[in-house]
Amino acid sequence: EVQLAESGGGLVQPGGSLRLSCVASGLTFSSYAMSWVRQAPGKGREWVSAITNSGFSTSHAHSVEGRATISRYNAKNTLYLQMNSLKTEDTTVYYCTTYHYDYWGQGTQVTVSS
Repeated sequence: EVQLAESGGGLVQPGGSLRLSCVASGLTFSSYAMSWVRQAPGKGREWVSAITNSGFSTSHAHSVEGRATISRYNAKNTLYLQMNSLKTEDTTVYYCTTYHYDYWGQGTQVTVSS
């Protein structure tokens, strides 16, 4: 059974930072390009960042460009998203997913508020 388990969300003040983690199991993690996607209740899905299976190439949405860094550590089957200079509009649930959205985690809530 494939599982993607996110962690690292929480409450942070505007301008603060968080690092989200996603531990994968049940799949050959190093074979999959991965993404972070966020979605607020009642709103559409927003792609945030993606990374190739090797980790050599990354891309980010304009909304987080310069503030987010996606990375991975294949030896530990772990995907990361470092978010800096957080804004209130970053508040939502963040999901770890394989690039083609085959598998999803349960999500981790990020709340940016003073």
